[in-house]
Amino acid sequence: MAEYFADVPSIPFEGPKTRNPLAFRHYNPDEEIEGQRMEDLLRFSVAYWHTFRGTGVDPFGAPTLNRPWDNGSESVENALRRVDVAFEFISKLGAPFYCFHDRDVAPDGETLKQANDNLDRIATRLKEKQDETGIKLLWGTANLFSHPRYMHGAATSCNADVFAYAAAQVKKAIEVTHELGGENYVFWGG
Repeated sequence: MAEYFADVPSIPFEGPKTRNPLAFRHYNPDEEIEGQRMEDLLRFSVAYWHTFRGTGVDPFGAPTLNRPWDNGSESVENALRRVDVAFEFISKLGAPFYCFHDRDVAPDGETLKQANDNLDRIATRLKEKQDETGIKLLWGTANLFSHPRYMHGAATSCNADVFAYAAAQVKKAIEVTHELGGENYVFWGG
């Protein structure tokens, strides 16, 4: 398997005086505060959509981020590659958790069944990587805002078909979050 961050070591805690740009200055996971480890108090998770799906676009311009592992397609193969990259990156950060929207990790489909099948396939790889690295899912959620079908809302849509699709999408996202041992599920607006 390719290593995408081969030249980047694991990010250590070195304290506030370090000159190393790839070191934690203030976050020391082992430091105790009021009898608890900092890592237990500050439960950081790497947000999949910002870290691996964002393109650097703003309302007035084109995307500015080129991610060499991402071919720009909405294919299952690209999503699987993205999972490998994500867990390599999260491991080097030493973050104990990640979080995601369903459509961040898996491509949508032409039908709900295809979308669910895509999510199941990616969830299998996510579980493998969780078992391999010890990184856990803090929470999952359903993306009920990016697809044009949700232009009038999801759970608030006046269209019964859209409402039903949204409900089924949330149900599947809850199931996958549970299968992956997610510690929470977020009911995101839509």
